[in-house]
Amino acid sequence: MIRGVRGAITINENTAGEILSATEQLAKEMIEANNIDPEKVASVFISVTEDVTGGFPAKALRSLNGWKFVPVMCMQEIPVPGGLPHCIRIMMHVNTDIGQQEIQHIYLRDAKVLRPDLVK
Repeated sequence: MIRGVRGAITINENTAGEILSATEQLAKEMIEANNIDPEKVASVFISVTEDVTGGFPAKALRSLNGWKFVPVMCMQEIPVPGGLPHCIRIMMHVNTDIGQQEIQHIYLRDAKVLRPDLVK
């Protein structure tokens, strides 16, 4: 079965280095918390708020060991007034036998406000 693993993080500045660093941190925590094998990943969607334009966050995943061939797509979030700024979100589509309640979704930095019910 394919399950979605979610995560989000905010950046401090709109630079390629900060975008890559934050995306890598988030992806690594999602991978570690859920014991994700890149061979079991169908695809990854990465969305950014409209104020994140300094670089492509997908580069961070492609640089991880074993992730070179995982399909990754970047897109822009809907610019809803009052939404959390400077935010990068990841949705991994993972083949797994574990139940939805066992998935550990990761929210870091200011993104913790998005799903306080899931933050540990």
